[in-house]
Amino acid sequence: MSELTNAIKQICEEKNLDFQVVVSTIELALAAAYRKDYGEKNQNIRVEFDPATGKSKIFDVKTVVENLPEEEEREMLERLKEQQEGIRRVEKEERREEISHVPGEEEVKKFNPKTDIQLKEAGIMKHGASVGEEIVTELPIPESYGRMAAQTAKQVIIQKLREVERDMILSEFKGKEKEVVSGIVQRREGRFVLVDLGKAVGILPAEEQIFNERYNPGERVKVYIKEVRSGNKGPEIILSRKSEEILKKIFYLEIPEIANGLVEIKAVAREAGSRSKVAIWTDVENVDPVGSCVGQRGARIQTIIQELGGEKVDIIEYDENPEKFIANALAPAKIISLELNEGEHKATVKVSADKLSLAIGKAGQNVRLAAHLTNWKIDIIESSEGGEVKVVTSEENGEVAVAEEVVEKLESSEEEK
Repeated sequence: MSELTNAIKQICEEKNLDFQVVVSTIELALAAAYRKDYGEKNQNIRVEFDPATGKSKIFDVKTVVENLPEEEEREMLERLKEQQEGIRRVEKEERREEISHVPGEEEVKKFNPKTDIQLKEAGIMKHGASVGEEIVTELPIPESYGRMAAQTAKQVIIQKLREVERDMILSEFKGKEKEVVSGIVQRREGRFVLVDLGKAVGILPAEEQIFNERYNPGERVKVYIKEVRSGNKGPEIILSRKSEEILKKIFYLEIPEIANGLVEIKAVAREAGSRSKVAIWTDVENVDPVGSCVGQRGARIQTIIQELGGEKVDIIEYDENPEKFIANALAPAKIISLELNEGEHKATVKVSADKLSLAIGKAGQNVRLAAHLTNWKIDIIESSEGGEVKVVTSEENGEVAVAEEVVEKLESSEEEK
């Protein structure tokens, strides 16, 4: 095995490239180098490179086509002569294009002297040549070709390797799109955070970052691959920390009962960096879904909270009965009663005055997450000695309307605490 073969294999291992792809790239580069320094105008250069010996064979390859009509052949010879003399034939070329291509008709492939050879000429070079066959002519290799070709081809090889590497990275991460992966924070550039994903660096834009998280270099984070696209400088991998998929993935990793299918995640509602609600369910007897997620002395849920940077997580038991599910989703608040309006897909929930703040949550967060989790509009009514007052209307889109007097009441209650 030659030193050159060893070097190519080393490049392949370092860049995770296919050996034959690299050899083909070298052949293209050597062909470009030969064409530049030694080739003639109408030669179609092909190089066969042997990595074991480091030697090359150079060929001029032509495809046999039908003989041209005499007039067309005469024009072609005249054009080639004028090209050699440096004379431009703009007017004649334009006129020929107008004649050869009529709108609405299929454009006829023109004879290309670089890649094509007429049948009568091919017959001289090879007896019995037929249309469509390739005529391969081996070309001499100048003594200085090796050194000059290597210098010329070096940059081409580097560029081609970069292109191959970019294509492989793009293909690999395109397959991981919409998945959660682990990465290491590399550095911050302006409002972007760059995350090392192993073979590539992902971009975490400001709008996909959690507002209260610090991304320190060297820190390991789980990220959601939101989009993979081809950019001017290579593949662009857009990441997210706000995605609900991250939350689901962490539950799969940390809760064995979810990983093996005993417990199922039915729905997730998340306000990244602040609070989340996860609805879980099981049909297996003797398995406590909530207890499985919380763990002994809260060990499992604490690991999940730590992974999410301190984000609070409520574990909600899913129920096929919408009334029970909505009541569970409003936890930790206890409700007095609940009525469903199937037509408007709305639930009217009655709570006592002392549970009002828990049901609404800070800035309406609890009822907003409950509405998103259950996919029901939720109206909350305060029940007190003075009667019933509608205080909250929550839509599935996350908007919450709270009566002004209730806001004042809740704020004063918070100040007293």
